[in-house]
Amino acid sequence: MIRLGFLNALAGMGLLVTLFAATPAQAALLLYHAAMNGPSEAPPNASPGIGTVYLDFDDVANTMRIRTTFSGLTGNTTAAHIHANVTATPFTGTSGVATTTPTFVGFPQGVTSGSSDNTYDMTIASSYNAAFVTANGGTIASARAALLTAIATGRAYYNVHTQTFTGGEIRGFLVVVPEPSSMALLGTFAAGAGWRAWRRRKAKQV
Repeated sequence: MIRLGFLNALAGMGLLVTLFAATPAQAALLLYHAAMNGPSEAPPNASPGIGTVYLDFDDVANTMRIRTTFSGLTGNTTAAHIHANVTATPFTGTSGVATTTPTFVGFPQGVTSGSSDNTYDMTIASSYNAAFVTANGGTIASARAALLTAIATGRAYYNVHTQTFTGGEIRGFLVVVPEPSSMALLGTFAAGAGWRAWRRRKAKQV
C-alpha cells in the first residue's frame, strides 16, 4: 500500500509537471524514464534481464525520442512498444499497445542485449496502434493526447517481448523526470502546504 501510494503521488506529480511544461512560456520537452525488469511484468517473471528507457516528448514539434538499453534477457527480442490505457489503475495491470505495431522501428531484433535511440513523428498514423487510435477518439490528435495523459499519470509502460516470454520479458512504467524549474515550483508549493499545516497544528495547541 505504501509503494502504491508513493507511485500514485509520482503519477500526480507527473501530471502537474506536464501541465506546467506545456504552458506557452514553458513549451519544450516532457521527460520520462522507466526501469525495466522481469518482476515488473504481469504476471511477474524471474528473468535476470534489465533495461532503462528515456522518453523525451517535444510538445512543439510533436516528436517522441526514445532511448533504450537492455541486457541479460533469456530469449532473443521480438518486439518493443508502449502499452497505455488512460482508464487503467496507475502502475499496475496490463493495457493494449498504444504505439507502432508490431514493434518500434529501429529497436534491435533477435538479441539478448542492445540499445536504441530513435525519434518518432507523433503526428502520423504509423506511430500508433490503429486500435489505440480508434479507442481514443478516432483521430491522431486525440490519440496523442491520450498517450501523453497515460504516460503522465502512470498508466503507460514500455514492454520488451522475447522468444522466451512472448507476452513480455521486461517492462517498466514510465515516470516523470521533472525539469529544475518545475521541481522548484513544486518545492515551493510543498513548502507552502507544510507551513500551513504547521500553523494549523500550532493554533490547535493554543
